[in-house]
Amino acid sequence: MYDEKPSVDNISAEQAHAQAQAQLQAQAQAAVAAAHQEAMLNGWHNPMARIHTGTEPRLPAFGGEFQPGLYRPVKERKFANPAPLGLCAFALTTFILSCVNLKARNLTVPNVVVGSALAYGGLIQLLAGMWEMAVGNTFGATALSSYGGFWISYAILLTPAWNILGADGPYATPEAKAIDPEMAASAVGVFLTGWFIFTTILLLCTLRSTIMFFMLFFTLDIAFLMLACGEYANDNGNALAAGRLTKAGGVFGMLAAFFAWYNAFAGIADSSNSFFLLPVFHFPWSEKGRETRMAAKSDRDQA
Repeated sequence: MYDEKPSVDNISAEQAHAQAQAQLQAQAQAAVAAAHQEAMLNGWHNPMARIHTGTEPRLPAFGGEFQPGLYRPVKERKFANPAPLGLCAFALTTFILSCVNLKARNLTVPNVVVGSALAYGGLIQLLAGMWEMAVGNTFGATALSSYGGFWISYAILLTPAWNILGADGPYATPEAKAIDPEMAASAVGVFLTGWFIFTTILLLCTLRSTIMFFMLFFTLDIAFLMLACGEYANDNGNALAAGRLTKAGGVFGMLAAFFAWYNAFAGIADSSNSFFLLPVFHFPWSEKGRETRMAAKSDRDQA
């Protein structure tokens, strides 16, 4: 009689409460494990896995997400996406400078870009880069903050008050002219070469993203290269080659500006504010591209 197990009615309230708590804890742990497993299967650590498709209510482009590395999913972020702001700031300032390099409407003096380079392409893009840091986007923070610094530094070079490249500036002294009459052009070429190297590094980090995002950095990289070579040609006294290279840099800079606007629009537009969504064209070897191919293959097999 005494060896019989107590019935449920004889279990104390404290024991029942403890059992209920243990059961809830076990269910929570099982739910977390299942969610983690599902996230791993869906590529949670892969940035391409969180790019929405056209059938979903929102389509932030890879350029809008601005993160080829690890990042938190969009649904877990508490901040708005700052990348489109930075991309727009970069695009507008690049567009203005490219118009000057192309001599559009007989523009030849680049100082018109100073205001935009300081306020929009510089300050606003730098702030967008810092906000990318806040949301955990290492690539976005590095790219936007760096190009914000580029535009600020370029504006300083063109500001008459600083007189860095002026007719009576440090590169126009008799000593400097005795060494190289066009030393200022060579100095600007070195400045642009450094940005060409930096952009090449970023370009390599876009090879598993989307075609539109890759094209942004590819055209920008070529623009820096053409402009730097144009400055070197000017330093060597070849004005014809310098003019053609500068115009080529303007063409690629114009393309980079429009690709930046394209990626920014793709990061902003969704079904709540636009009647259409922009395709970003995933690379075939990207995770999203492989998922698309596997899904298409599965549909063919089922058919």
